Amino acid sequence: MRVDLNADLGETVDGVPTADDEAMFAVISSANVACGGHAGDAASMRASVERAARFGVAVGAHPSYVDRANFGRIRRDPDPAELRAGVSGQLGALAAAGADLRYVKPHGALYHAVTVEQRQAEAVVAAVADLSARLGRALPVLGMPGAIAEAAASANLPFVHEAFLDRGYTRAGGLVPRDRPGALIDDPAVVAERAARLVRDGLVETVDGTMLEVRAASLCLHGDTPAAVAMARAVRSALDDASVEVRAPW
Repeated sequence: MRVDLNADLGETVDGVPTADDEAMFAVISSANVACGGHAGDAASMRASVERAARFGVAVGAHPSYVDRANFGRIRRDPDPAELRAGVSGQLGALAAAGADLRYVKPHGALYHAVTVEQRQAEAVVAAVADLSARLGRALPVLGMPGAIAEAAASANLPFVHEAFLDRGYTRAGGLVPRDRPGALIDDPAVVAERAARLVRDGLVETVDGTMLEVRAASLCLHGDTPAAVAMARAVRSALDDASVEVRAPW
């Protein structure tokens, strides 16, 4: 068995990291690196690229709405051309920092918007397709099922499904909004058991106790979640014990 373990990293705000990136890079296989929209700057992007090379971690771009004041977590309705340009600028900034980009995963409110809003999904995918054309290879998109997966397929871009280890799921298969009970999970033992079950059975327990089928090639932990490092280490230990290889699919 094999699975990818990804984390949102490089999310520096005003020069201050929001996660222990050094410790997280040591246990993950893919890093979703903030590239200026919600967090991150040229220095943090270069630092992420250096860490990725040192730890053998794949680098993915983590673009968002251009909204640093709200950490990219407020839903927006930008003009598609504006959104495409904003995402393109972020991808270009990370590439300019020396990243060998292997995939793209939207952040925050944009991540959720592109699962249901076709225009925004198509704008994000267009930006990814533009960079893919310049690189001469198709960049995969990482996310949850929905409009973004359909847009990626239409653009002949690979789409990779992920599951969240530290976020609560609703019965409908979405994530519990961050301002509601059960949204965040920060118990390393619970998260480790969830990772093993997802890989072994393709199941995740929702906030109401039902079992939801989730097939994912990549598992996500947020670097700024409380106890993120302890959770990441517990997940790696559980996967190692289950003879699951942690490796990037890109």
